[in-house]
Amino acid sequence: SAANLSSRDMHMLFSTAALLSSGLLLSPARSPAAVAPRARAPTLSIAVFGASGGTGSEAVLQALERGEDVSCLVRDASKLKAPRTAAGFSEGSPFASDKLSVTTGSVTNKADVDAVFASGGVTGVVVALGGKTSDVGPTMLQDGTANIVAACKANGVKRISVVTTIGAGDSMDQAPWAFRLLMMTVMSSIMSDKNAQEAVITSAGADLEYCIVRPGGLKSDPPTGVVTAGKDQDAGAITRADVAAFCLDAVVEPDFQFLRQAVSISSNMGSGFKSVLADKTKSRMASK
Repeated sequence: SAANLSSRDMHMLFSTAALLSSGLLLSPARSPAAVAPRARAPTLSIAVFGASGGTGSEAVLQALERGEDVSCLVRDASKLKAPRTAAGFSEGSPFASDKLSVTTGSVTNKADVDAVFASGGVTGVVVALGGKTSDVGPTMLQDGTANIVAACKANGVKRISVVTTIGAGDSMDQAPWAFRLLMMTVMSSIMSDKNAQEAVITSAGADLEYCIVRPGGLKSDPPTGVVTAGKDQDAGAITRADVAAFCLDAVVEPDFQFLRQAVSISSNMGSGFKSVLADKTKSRMASK
């Protein structure tokens, strides 16, 4: 009781009351709220077409490494494997991740393409289609890309990156003369399809935030992290891993600088005819 308090206790009581009333000492009820933890950036969902190929499998690996959800369409699910050992995946082994959704089918079948978007959560698309014309047909690239563009528009997906090649579209002058000769002869069928593929993007896909990616010679080496991009640079070699990273940036980065453009990309691996040849082609030439 107040009667049992010493004069010192009474002094402390009155001092505390004065501080509370003046607001200089906060009572527990008025203490500041705890600072809320910063919200994590929302997980993106990347659809990859051509996922079992060299560049496509790199896009799958790197998207998973970035923590994104990935959905993909492949003709043969058994061929969808990690291209190198990284991010907990082993080279040559199937991807094992609960963030990966795989649909089996053909990109030329509209229903199969639509199935990749069925979850409604796709935020960006990487198109890295390929294959021998004798296996996939002479118009697979343009027909498949047309289905992908239609699905993007139907599902409100704006970002898309599409891998073609140096020499496609208006980039013929950037290719070495010997490579141009190949494109006009033994590669004429695939080049016709790639040119038509680019035309699909710039016409039917003109209202999308697209980037057409034209790499030089594709290498299977680990990523270098060095990518040069532009419309007027000479063709040069680049790893598939670096191409995949560029394609992912194109559909993920809000301020990506090459939107609605077709750009040639290379790295620090040299330029000229030999640099733009595929590894298999170079080995065949050396054996002759």
